[in-house]
Amino acid sequence: MKFYINRQESYSRGHLILRAFFGGLYIGLPHGILLFFLSIGYSFVSMITFWIVLFTGKYPEWSWNYYVKLNRYSLRVNAINANLTDKYPAFGLGGTHPDMDFDIPFQEGQSRGRLILRTLIGSLMLFPHYFVLFFLSIGASIVGIIAFWAILFTGKYPEGMFNFVVNTMRWKFRVNAWYSLLTDGYPAFTGKVLDSENK
Repeated sequence: MKFYINRQESYSRGHLILRAFFGGLYIGLPHGILLFFLSIGYSFVSMITFWIVLFTGKYPEWSWNYYVKLNRYSLRVNAINANLTDKYPAFGLGGTHPDMDFDIPFQEGQSRGRLILRTLIGSLMLFPHYFVLFFLSIGASIVGIIAFWAILFTGKYPEGMFNFVVNTMRWKFRVNAWYSLLTDGYPAFTGKVLDSENK
């Protein structure tokens, strides 16, 4: 799985203040509505994919691409909401961002047993991750508030804080990818880039 967000050398205080007061209006509202409907679409796509994999043992490439592009879009919106970037996110599934990306190489062959196992008890298997991520998410929120003031006064996002927030996001994306059958092997208990992943 490829997941990265590049840290900017400097951040705009003007953009930071604008997002703080009006971000919900010009970022959250339009992108939130579009992501809402795209997520509903993915619910139907995932149901169709379940039966395709169950009967054929193959993951349809169009479904795989939908998931990857939806997560790439979600990453762009989450990153600007967390003040990790100043660049306004491109709309839709076809958008890109020069300083971040999410991707998983397509893997057509799928295990029916793995599909059934993750469908029935996948959430239970991931409980340890959910437990840790709950506290990490709280920590990331607190770090984000501190980073807001750091950016406001210095124009820079402290590197250690930036890495903590990005690693927490990467961990969440990794867990979701495993649950959706896009990665093999139980997800690692870390948000850091693994040796097997290309940054």
